[in-house]
Amino acid sequence: RRMAMDSMLCRFKDDFIIGDVFALRENEDTYNVGWHFNKRFEGKGFACEAAAGLLDYLFREAGARRIYGFVEDDNIRSKRLCERLGMRREGCFKEFVTFVNNPDGSPKYEDTCVYAILEKEWNTIRQW
Repeated sequence: RRMAMDSMLCRFKDDFIIGDVFALRENEDTYNVGWHFNKRFEGKGFACEAAAGLLDYLFREAGARRIYGFVEDDNIRSKRLCERLGMRREGCFKEFVTFVNNPDGSPKYEDTCVYAILEKEWNTIRQW
């Protein structure tokens, strides 16, 4: 049974939505994660804090052994975030179908990388 979770991140003073983090359970111990953030809030540490919190929850509370995410090859900020979280690049799919279509409705293809981290790696780098 696949389980999904999605958490919106809001600015405290006015509840303005600045982004979201999400996870999809692929099997008993493997999760696919991702995030979206408003460009106005890039570079302020919100994504790192939220994504680290999500990974920590999945490893400590949800029983994750492996967490991975797909990142478009030209999305430098998300690639850096994955690396900052301790995730390693495991490979890159050429012309991988994306979640959006071209303006004419045809499928959009982009080079997409896979980043992943294991629970034992997370426990080594995260000393909470």
